[in-house]
Amino acid sequence: MLFTITGKHIDITDALKAHAEEKTSKLPKFFNSITQIELIVDGSGSRGQKIDVELIVHAEHINTLVVTETGDDAYTCIDRAIHRMERQLRKKKEKQRNNKHVKKDE
Repeated sequence: MLFTITGKHIDITDALKAHAEEKTSKLPKFFNSITQIELIVDGSGSRGQKIDVELIVHAEHINTLVVTETGDDAYTCIDRAIHRMERQLRKKKEKQRNNKHVKKDE
């Protein structure tokens, strides 16, 4: 799994990178065919001094999944984005499983 973190208008500290890497390393537990994770932290923000975090997940056999969070703190935005991505991955996995075991009408 390839992990990339990018900062726009903000410096990515080692602590922030370690935090993001630790949190994103748990995502393959929810969907095991993840090939790449991109995390973009934008310090300019669309609303004043807010921080925008965009999490992009590439996996085999599914479309690209994207989550965007806005807030005051980069750490909490990353945590919320990871939580939302976990939900999306869980739904995708369940949908895949349900489509494989469709009950046939007799």
